[in-house]
Amino acid sequence: MAAIKAVNSKAQVARTQAALAVNICAARGLQDVLRTNLGPKGTMKMLVSGAGDIKLTKDGNVLLHEMQIQHPTASLIAKVATAQDDITGDGTTSNVLIIGELLKQADLYISEGLHPRIIAEGFQAAKIKALEVLEEVKINKEMKREILLDVARTSLQTKVHAELADVLIEAVVDSVLAVRRPGYPIDLFMVEIMEMKHKSETDTKLIRGLVLDHGARHPDMKKRVEDAFILTCNVSLEYEKTEVSSGFFYKTAEEKEKLVKAERKFIEDRLQKIIDLKDRVCAQSNKGFVVINQKGIDPFSLDALAKHGIVALRRAKRRNMERLSLACGGMAVNSLEDLSVDCLGHAGLVHEYILGEEKFTFIEACVNPRSVTLLVKGPNKHTLTQIKDAIRDGLRAIKNAIEDGCVVPGAGAVEVAIAEALVNYKHSIKGRARLGVQAFADALLIIPKVLAQNSGFDLQEMLVKVQAEHSESKQPVGIDLDTGEPMVAADAGVWDNYCVKKQLLHSCTVIATNILLVDEIMQAGMSSLKG
Repeated sequence: MAAIKAVNSKAQVARTQAALAVNICAARGLQDVLRTNLGPKGTMKMLVSGAGDIKLTKDGNVLLHEMQIQHPTASLIAKVATAQDDITGDGTTSNVLIIGELLKQADLYISEGLHPRIIAEGFQAAKIKALEVLEEVKINKEMKREILLDVARTSLQTKVHAELADVLIEAVVDSVLAVRRPGYPIDLFMVEIMEMKHKSETDTKLIRGLVLDHGARHPDMKKRVEDAFILTCNVSLEYEKTEVSSGFFYKTAEEKEKLVKAERKFIEDRLQKIIDLKDRVCAQSNKGFVVINQKGIDPFSLDALAKHGIVALRRAKRRNMERLSLACGGMAVNSLEDLSVDCLGHAGLVHEYILGEEKFTFIEACVNPRSVTLLVKGPNKHTLTQIKDAIRDGLRAIKNAIEDGCVVPGAGAVEVAIAEALVNYKHSIKGRARLGVQAFADALLIIPKVLAQNSGFDLQEMLVKVQAEHSESKQPVGIDLDTGEPMVAADAGVWDNYCVKKQLLHSCTVIATNILLVDEIMQAGMSSLKG
């Protein structure tokens, strides 16, 4: 009887073999769910929420976030995989597959009497060697647009169908290159993702400027302005109550009238400064003038601005204020006291687009914008969600490639290369720990195996072909998923992120080792003591 039973008779306990069997079963279960999603030829999963909302996805991260996982071990693996996505933006499905396979391979040896600690030591030695091989395999390149297009293609084709991926690739790469500034980290928040339920998904495009999800609030304001100055401000142009609780007392109607006029004059003085600036910069030309304000503009003020041919948008979102000054130039002003021409940005075209009851304002044709918008279009909600998830992963993949300054061959080539290196390396390890190294090498091959299986090829035949080709050519060889033949991944332009593979090797080894070394599962919390 377990010792805990003497302390708490209602405790639930799983000892040594049973505990390991429970954990491995959970890892294998999660692996089977995500197995068919891997790679460009992976299948979709349909998630239906309690409210009946549908989500179609093959992104491991979305699946693991949306699924309700009750088993504690499976939940642990899911958290590690989603953490991988938070850190690097990719590799969730691979993470789950490799952890499941490491435990499966270890189970073969444990069932023959090998102690889990020895396998764990083998895993640790194999991980260090695998990271060395990864350093040798990585290719340092200057991150030109062609390489980044290949990286984006490899990432996006695993998330959406090939035709849509081709549309997204250029948009995603160009958006990252637009917001990149030498000497600064790449800020992906400067790429706004705006969705429109309209037309089909292949109409998704990059806007070199900004798209706001509201329009001008006055019927007389122009719907289209070309060659416009942009003033971004955070100034209240409406009558406001005082911040402290206060009251005004007056004896006669004239005094009340005087008070109202004084309050109105305060706002009109501000408006006049904007109108004077507009007259100064647009005097000799027919250039447009657009005011985008974070605070409110009341109807009187809108009327005054409209009479002077100024287009005004009120209550813009705070995040867009920073993006506006980066996209159009100029400065966002918080006070109209020292208003000057230097505060103004410029856009080649500002126009309003009405879709049903929604209004969108496009600020386009900016010169050298440092903030851009990806306008995602699609016929229904789950298509838009799927594209947005794919775009986020594509943006992260390009950012990783630029920051790493290197890439590694994809299509299962890295895993095949590391597995072969480990098989040769295990002979230099003394004792039974070499079995752990062998288990690690076999586990990594799950990636090329599943890629082949999901593409409809015989996985054993494919693996033998690829390993033979790799031994002969000494180049990283992956699987061509269209023909089922081995291919040199570098020649085909299939690139993966270095940091994703590095993180994979670290996290999978740590979690698999921890799960292996669990020899007792106790459910003896406070809840089981009640009653």
